[in-house]
Amino acid sequence: MAYELKKEGKFTYIEVGQGTPIIVLHGLMGGLSNFSGVTDYFSQRGYKVLIPELPIYSMSLLKTTVKSFANFLEEFIEYKALDQVILLGNSLGGHIGLLHTKLYPQKVKGLVITGSSGLYENAMGDGYPKRGDYEYIKKKSEDVFYDPKIATKEIVDEVYATVNDRAKLVKTLAIAKSAIRHNMAKDLPAMDTPTCIIWGKNDTVTPPNVADEFNRLLPDSNLFWIDQCGHAPMMEHPDEFNRILEEWLTSRNF
Repeated sequence: MAYELKKEGKFTYIEVGQGTPIIVLHGLMGGLSNFSGVTDYFSQRGYKVLIPELPIYSMSLLKTTVKSFANFLEEFIEYKALDQVILLGNSLGGHIGLLHTKLYPQKVKGLVITGSSGLYENAMGDGYPKRGDYEYIKKKSEDVFYDPKIATKEIVDEVYATVNDRAKLVKTLAIAKSAIRHNMAKDLPAMDTPTCIIWGKNDTVTPPNVADEFNRLLPDSNLFWIDQCGHAPMMEHPDEFNRILEEWLTSRNF
């Protein structure tokens, strides 16, 4: 289902449903539509789903960092007058959720990460994005998923347009480097926010051992696997993802 994009001041976002707020955080190359399965499902089950558009390409280069995005998220939460939110992040979005939870633990009731950076990621694979090489971009986009058909022409075209826009490419590389620099291994043991880790068994960007490490380091976490699944479980297996998440939320009385 297509949802209306709200634009208010510095914020552009989707807001659907009523109830406990779930704030969804997209990844570096991920669009808001990547979470349509989550939005459709949980907005009908007593949750208010909000998906802010992260200012990945609109902040100055010096502020194109994980920490700046975590602070932007806090501004959004304050703007919407929310409290005790559930954060759900994929890839870079998971990393932003983790850092926000570290910086503002009193605001976050629960955290959900899937294919999250913050410990290790192989985002660039064997090299930097090759501008102008559509087949290379197509292959890289397909490699994100277990089933390459999930990488539709629309998704590939969007990634191709991004890496061929020089300003966006510079920002993309800046945030990727910031994510690598901002390793959270030493922070995680002190973070006691209940955390749900949902991971694709075939993720090549953030491999399965990364999920095991998150689970080991986070004091109050539960790890769930989805088989035949790559870096974006909520896209590749939306029904299974929603089932796991709903059961976890219920078990935590969220």
